[in-house]
Amino acid sequence: MSRILIVEDESIIRAALRRLLERNNYTVDDAGSVDEATSLFNLKDYNLIISDLRLPGAPGTDLINLAKAVPVVIMTSYASMRSAVDAMKLGAVDYIAKPFDHDEILETIANIIKLRGAEDKTAQPQGNPHPLPENQMVGKCSAMQNLFSRIHKVARTDATVLIQGESGTGKELAARAIHQQSARSGSPMVSVNCASIPETLIESELFGHEKDAFTGADSARNGLIEAANGGTLFLDEIGELPLEAQARLLRFLQEGEIRRVGAVKSTHVDVRLIAATHRNLKALAKTGEFREDLYYRLYVMELQMPPLRERGEDIIEIAQQFLQKSCEKLGSPLLSFSEDACQTMVRYNWPGNVRELQNAIERAVILADDHSITTDLLGLDIESGSLAELESSFASGRSLIAEADPRERRTEQNLSLDDYFQRFVLENQDSMSETKLAKKLGVSRKCLWERRQKLGIPRKSKEDPLS
Repeated sequence: MSRILIVEDESIIRAALRRLLERNNYTVDDAGSVDEATSLFNLKDYNLIISDLRLPGAPGTDLINLAKAVPVVIMTSYASMRSAVDAMKLGAVDYIAKPFDHDEILETIANIIKLRGAEDKTAQPQGNPHPLPENQMVGKCSAMQNLFSRIHKVARTDATVLIQGESGTGKELAARAIHQQSARSGSPMVSVNCASIPETLIESELFGHEKDAFTGADSARNGLIEAANGGTLFLDEIGELPLEAQARLLRFLQEGEIRRVGAVKSTHVDVRLIAATHRNLKALAKTGEFREDLYYRLYVMELQMPPLRERGEDIIEIAQQFLQKSCEKLGSPLLSFSEDACQTMVRYNWPGNVRELQNAIERAVILADDHSITTDLLGLDIESGSLAELESSFASGRSLIAEADPRERRTEQNLSLDDYFQRFVLENQDSMSETKLAKKLGVSRKCLWERRQKLGIPRKSKEDPLS
């Protein structure tokens, strides 16, 4: 059984993390500081140490040298991201951002212990005879089988990979699968959401900076690319990168070198890049919003993540896994889906994709009063005239427009769901606000915006009072 030491001065966080790990059958000890940890425990007795970065007395990074061969994971907040990078340079095997996601931290722990050769199979959660796949990606439909095949092939190389797909389709899971199956799996994989970092900080976060390079740069810092040296850098939402940062990234891809902000000399790095986006980079390149030379540098190997609505019976398999995990996480007896719930999940359009499915199931587990989950408990927003109905029309070879004009029926039968979406938006956006358009389509305003970006549908002028 794997043994873990938690070093965290916040008693609430320490207790919550301890309960989570103990529920998943790990043996856990905890301490409030580095001094307490070293005085109470022999650090060599542990398979993993999880420590907060900032502790009373000595910082959590001191445990890296004290623990010797025992891997140390540092917990930090986004505000301390630069310190997390420094911790990894000092020898931390990974970092966990607060507030942490339970599933992510469990996956991180399992991967580290397995890679270090210290995983004990008795550490599987109780009552779980069929553990989930390590990368959590499942699917029997042809699109997913093709995706798995491409991941397996590209993982054996160091080729740059561009993963495209709608929000919530699991692009980061695909990136992790590539990393885990590659020769770099024993080195760090650093994940960066380009949309979450302020534009003024993105270059220093990625490439690092020298002391006094700009106001507030009190000391030199390594960037996230350097932190991934020897491993993999995953840039999510790469379409949000400013043009200047794109130019620096292009040089990194071409030369294998980076130059910190304010530095004169370049530094060589050995990093494999995986990028992801829900936007149409080719269209953005044509309008000058994304560098065309960078686009073709990224487009060495493309992976397309299929939306959940196109995966058929895979939806039920994924739902069963989420149900099992949610029941374990919430301490609930194992539930099951009713027949109508299964039919609804297969028919529903899932604008939020896998992420929406996961949230719907967790909500249903919380609300369930008996052993069955019904459609009502899933809380899906299914309205007449919704995008789900458009998909149903598409599947049966009909469309709302074709019904209105029989002469167009043959043309309509050759259109995809995206064609329907684009046509509906273009024909109705002059008479509807964005809110009304989204409601009619049965999606959120955010999803409507994302689909506009994906399909290259321009939004009407902001001067229009209906916007």
